[in-house]
Amino acid sequence: MNRNGLLFKFLYLTVFAVAMAFSEASVVVYLRAIFRPEGFQFPMQAMTDFKITVEVFREAATIFMLLSVAFLAGKGRWERSAYFMFSFSVWDIFYYVWLKVLLDWPASIFDWDILFLIPHPWIAPVIAPVSVSILMMTSGVLIAWLLHKGYGFKPEFLSYIFAASGTALLLYSFMHDTGAALRRQMPEPYRYELLIAGDALLVAAFLAPYLKIVRQKG
Repeated sequence: MNRNGLLFKFLYLTVFAVAMAFSEASVVVYLRAIFRPEGFQFPMQAMTDFKITVEVFREAATIFMLLSVAFLAGKGRWERSAYFMFSFSVWDIFYYVWLKVLLDWPASIFDWDILFLIPHPWIAPVIAPVSVSILMMTSGVLIAWLLHKGYGFKPEFLSYIFAASGTALLLYSFMHDTGAALRRQMPEPYRYELLIAGDALLVAAFLAPYLKIVRQKG
């Protein structure tokens, strides 16, 4: 694939992810109009079990759609992973962009949000998922570029340990506050130290193999 081909592929993925983000944001507009006409805030108002089930399957469908477009765009495990990371991050960031346009929300990147419902609600300030998405986007672009140049991408075992540890810290920071997530209580102060540590471990997991390749090929 030539350089223009790679750029056009990222362009198409961006168009898809931005459009999908608008679709996702529009659903939230309807949900908030029905369940939270006074505005979104904690403690959360409970939805019926049926509607929660529908929402869980909608979120799962969103992930499957992003996986599908990445599978079609790439060849091989790492190229497809790179395109998934890119598409997911663009979708996530523009989801908040569209909510700002449609609802003038969030007022700031420190406003709390419900991020996900699988396996149970994830909650965090908006800055948390956006920071992770920025890392995913950067990693996805750089991995795809390495593969495009014919360099390959082969992380060592330590990188997988860093990635798993960082992911675990981030997931814990999102899901540990079961009171706010499940029992309609006010959330505890967010554990920003877990966010910083988790993001740092993800950066280390990517930089170790990336810099090794750059040094070898440079």
